[in-house]
Amino acid sequence: MILALLLLSLIRTPAVTDTLPCAAAARFLRDERHMMAEVEVDTIDDWRTRKKVAGCRITAAGGTELGVNKEAVHFYELLRAAKWVRSPDPRDSPNEGSLRFRWGQADCLFNINAEAMLGTDAEQRVNDRLQVPARQTRYQIFVMCMPAMPAAPR
Repeated sequence: MILALLLLSLIRTPAVTDTLPCAAAARFLRDERHMMAEVEVDTIDDWRTRKKVAGCRITAAGGTELGVNKEAVHFYELLRAAKWVRSPDPRDSPNEGSLRFRWGQADCLFNINAEAMLGTDAEQRVNDRLQVPARQTRYQIFVMCMPAMPAAPR
């Protein structure tokens, strides 16, 4: 019994299917940016819509030769080139600290950080799996995705 529980604890959650809002963002991070990324189902308390919505979150780690600030600018340029569109509501990015993009019927809020800040198991796992070459700097991306919805009236 103990061995079975131990084996179950070592099994990672399988990749998220395309039915979840995070699927396109996770593919972009893994395939286009070559990042280690982990997707988890989440309930998001969305300040825009004033609703709690079923969604998901992605915790990712990567390496860059540009430095984290320039990498963030480059990342958003590549996201736009891949046909992601900024959310139509200007309130979606207060102080431009995070940017919300839309892909199909999903809105994803992207946060880029120079260091691990979440303290979560997922953050630890992606950082443990990432091997950063000597000339690169490690950086983190945290993404929250949910179905696309209009903002609540002010």
